[in-house]
Amino acid sequence: MQMNATYTSFVAVGDSFTEGMSDRLPDGSYRGWADLLAARLAARAPGFRYANLAVRGKLIGQIADEQSAAAAAMGADLATLVGGLNDVLRPKCDVDLVCARLAEAADRIAPSCKQLVLMRSPGRHGPVLERFRPRMEQLFGFVDELAARHGALVVDLFGADVLGDPRMWAEDRLHLNAEGHRRVAEAVWQALGHEPELDWRAPLPPFVRPGWAARRVSDARFAREHLLPWVGRRLTGRSSGDGRVGAHFDAGLGVARPVVLGPSRTDG
Repeated sequence: MQMNATYTSFVAVGDSFTEGMSDRLPDGSYRGWADLLAARLAARAPGFRYANLAVRGKLIGQIADEQSAAAAAMGADLATLVGGLNDVLRPKCDVDLVCARLAEAADRIAPSCKQLVLMRSPGRHGPVLERFRPRMEQLFGFVDELAARHGALVVDLFGADVLGDPRMWAEDRLHLNAEGHRRVAEAVWQALGHEPELDWRAPLPPFVRPGWAARRVSDARFAREHLLPWVGRRLTGRSSGDGRVGAHFDAGLGVARPVVLGPSRTDG
């Protein structure tokens, strides 16, 4: 890899993590780490092109089938591929199959770009993480093997303790908040060889645990607004990504439609 390289185009592939949930803007849209990174790269390259094909709720098979060919067709200088976590967090999962489909997506995208970036996704500290840790570690071990195969970069977010801090996560307890996305963008920025703008691994101030009543109110709101709808989708075979396509993807033509970014725009 050429460190501190100037990239003129970027395509992002994945699920809600890359779509930008839950870094919500005032108009209700999401921004997220990929849009933040694109804006910073655009400031270094006039005419910079960017497409974010990621869609919330997508499993790795859907990412491979629906996004990887479009991403490869762009021929972008830089491509990011993050997926598989939605699969391993389900009650039943064939992790070997997840790895195989991730490899299929990487094998399709890598030859078309100058630099592929993979990630070991962050996990929120708590019982859910501990329950699924063996699956996640198997997946992330394969990510390292895949990176070696393709000369890809691996950004280890899972190994950064601060990104497991619950204060980095939104109320749904599934997605990073704005500060979490800001740190991921910085992590990728540094992995690409650029000068640090902040210490993305820096811990937050000591945590003051809320009182019992405040925790119960938070738990009730989480169950009502996030957990029950999620269970309902699982029981009915629906996904939060049903009917959605990436922000810069033409479903009718099946191709990516990159936007051209200036120094102060993200169009995300």
